[in-house]
Amino acid sequence: MSWYRNAVWFVKGLREYTRSGYESASKHFNPADVEVNVAGRSFLVTGANSGIGKATATEIARRGGTVHLVCRNKERAEVAKGEIVTETGNPNIFLHIVDISNPKEIWNFAEKFKNEHKLNVLINNAGCMVNNRELTEDGLEKNFATNTLGTYILTTALLPLLEKEADARVITVSSGGMLVQKLNITDLQSGNGTFDGTMVYAQNKRQQVVLTEQWAKAHRNIHFSVMHPGWADTPAVRSAMPDFYQKMKNTLRTEAQGADTVVWLAVSSEATKLPSGLFFQDRQPVPTHLPLASTHSPPEDEEKLMEVLEEFSQKFKSTSSG
Repeated sequence: MSWYRNAVWFVKGLREYTRSGYESASKHFNPADVEVNVAGRSFLVTGANSGIGKATATEIARRGGTVHLVCRNKERAEVAKGEIVTETGNPNIFLHIVDISNPKEIWNFAEKFKNEHKLNVLINNAGCMVNNRELTEDGLEKNFATNTLGTYILTTALLPLLEKEADARVITVSSGGMLVQKLNITDLQSGNGTFDGTMVYAQNKRQQVVLTEQWAKAHRNIHFSVMHPGWADTPAVRSAMPDFYQKMKNTLRTEAQGADTVVWLAVSSEATKLPSGLFFQDRQPVPTHLPLASTHSPPEDEEKLMEVLEEFSQKFKSTSSG
């Protein structure tokens, strides 16, 4: 059935995920939803030096929020921070250099951050699509380390901080590519069979949807959401998917269009009127499975994913020098 899932997803993508899909959906947006002042609220955005992360950080800064940029590359991050401050006139932009593929770094950062800052909204945007199987210094497959384990550790480490605040939110930037994947807990680090970076990425994005659903059940006073930005023209897409980019570049969304739903989920009061744990596209909750696609998982698999990630998390927490 994988051919069916891929075909249905691609047709759906051509219709909904491109710029024309955004333009069609945006006719039904209420501009007042995001015309808000969020001064005094603190937002943390990972992968914030370019693409959807930077566009999100810029829009939040424009609305007066205090924004913490979490980036891996100090030089590029400094440039991005300067551009955001200049463009928005908001000086409350702070930079933290953290590699989201490095669990020990994440733990050390989170422990320090909890002692020095408050946090109202966490936006898990950092991600990667490495097309050849590559291991981190910890022996972790790079896509899994960044997209799944990094997201899990940062979120769970910062939950105590979020629990202290009213209207706390966690938003994770996933992908519609997850629709072609069923959760696979038997090979989380893609060591078996032929390595396909695109499908590994899609599996990680399915895992993020499951994480969001599980967190929503466990933490009732935080609003969790996960979203698909559509197919946007970002540096990550250009570098990780050059063939796709060449074919689709004239139809891709802008970075701001890709970021629109992230911003809506982060700042609007309308977003939190909807249940926690949903998957969003263009400001609307959408199904997490294609029709007839057989991608549903038994509850025990989803619980097992959480257990395995917690084991990984604690292993690296115990070896970090907080």
